[in-house]
Amino acid sequence: MTDVSSTRRDVAHADDLRSPSPALGSHVTASAPVFVSLSVLDLFKVGIGPSSSHTVGPMRAAWDFVRLLDVAGAREETARLRIDLFGSLGATGSGHGTDTAVMLGLSGHAPDTVTTDEIADTLAAIRERRELVLGGLHAVPFDETTAVVFRPLTLRPEHPNALRITAYDAAGETLQSHGYYSIGGGFVMRHDEGDVLAPVPEPDAAAGALPMPFSTGDQLLAHCRDAGLSIAEVMLANETAWRSEAETIGALEHIWQVMQECVDAGIATDGVLPGGLDVKRRAKGWHDKLLTRSADPEGRPDLLEGMEWVNLFALAVNEENAAGNRVVTAPTNGAAGIIPAVMHYADRFVDVPERRLPWPVEFLLVAGAIGIIIKANASISGAEVGCQGEVGSACAMAAAGFGSIIGATPEQIENAAEIGIEHNLGLTCDPIRGLVQIPCIERNAMASVKAINAARMAAHGDGTHFVSLDTAVETMRRTGADMSDKYKETAMGGLAVTFVDC
Repeated sequence: MTDVSSTRRDVAHADDLRSPSPALGSHVTASAPVFVSLSVLDLFKVGIGPSSSHTVGPMRAAWDFVRLLDVAGAREETARLRIDLFGSLGATGSGHGTDTAVMLGLSGHAPDTVTTDEIADTLAAIRERRELVLGGLHAVPFDETTAVVFRPLTLRPEHPNALRITAYDAAGETLQSHGYYSIGGGFVMRHDEGDVLAPVPEPDAAAGALPMPFSTGDQLLAHCRDAGLSIAEVMLANETAWRSEAETIGALEHIWQVMQECVDAGIATDGVLPGGLDVKRRAKGWHDKLLTRSADPEGRPDLLEGMEWVNLFALAVNEENAAGNRVVTAPTNGAAGIIPAVMHYADRFVDVPERRLPWPVEFLLVAGAIGIIIKANASISGAEVGCQGEVGSACAMAAAGFGSIIGATPEQIENAAEIGIEHNLGLTCDPIRGLVQIPCIERNAMASVKAINAARMAAHGDGTHFVSLDTAVETMRRTGADMSDKYKETAMGGLAVTFVDC
């Protein structure tokens, strides 16, 4: 459990976030004709570990804050900075690297481009010189022990992942103060004057009207039936609202390449993960054993060898994530190992027939479609609905993607995703010491195997089933609403407090 007493005191602050607005997690019902304009590349982002909502999102928020300072011409006037981390960000912010992520963002770094060396050098310089170079151009005195204020007991009704960044001039007057909500998967909302909630813009956020918009599974299947298209083809058609088909394919091939590089890095690195739990990396040793076993001609065949490799791939990714290295948010960092593990399993063990699209592109498009439905109607944030929103969502997305490349119909794919969600309902987010290590790393491995099984089960049916994907997603939303905050990424319940740290 996070030692709240060791953090800066959780006291009232005049520049607190504004009064309550409608909850960010409010859902879209299956009957409502509301469509969400999300791109597959909104769900799959290159970033750094260990958490998309606690690391990537706050870093993007800090980047946005510097941008707004520049718009107002106030960067050079800034003489002091304050960062307030509320709720879940305050409770597990140190373990998830939220404090350092904001410092990096204020320094001008972005999660998709910053390198490991730049992270280390920037943080070392801030701590040694006790100053932060705002946006990489203007030095401001900065002592993180007083500038970063952890406020775990101050909960915002809009979302549990809340922060506020404030800049002051030399006379102590407020130059700018903006509240932000990191709502999962690296998505960020800005909370400005007058209770205006606005999404922090992505670099390529502008989009035209989608040719086949959908927010529910039923709407997606209707498009497939009416147009005679696969789920991947519907998604690709919608992506043309942002960019050309060739650009989308190229971007998704890059995502797959980064996933492969992440697995390669994970199986090449041993040692102990940072954070104080002294969790040993297992992927490299596991990989060496599997290679030795495969090379032994006298060895008895292991009928479950494929599952061993799936476990390995997931461990490799999540150990990289826990170390704060480069991963793909899929759809979050805490669940980043599931989709890459299933894709690596397909690459190694499945003879995927030739198709119009490269199979990794098809996989990611279909997985992205399921992620859009879940985000539109429930949540992918562990701090909002527990780990069912992270690992459960990734499991459903991976099941759908895998189902597609093994030849499942749209109805079977929807069934596979439903199985993935249904059998993760109620999953809590209770990381020990707030670190994305225990139980998160093994949980990704378990869900990866579950995703493959879900797809294979659905492929044996005809697509008809009792519980629809939309019903399962709505159930996940309601379950998250009923779940105690102790089990929503606060390190205040479950394994986080049952575990005895000797």
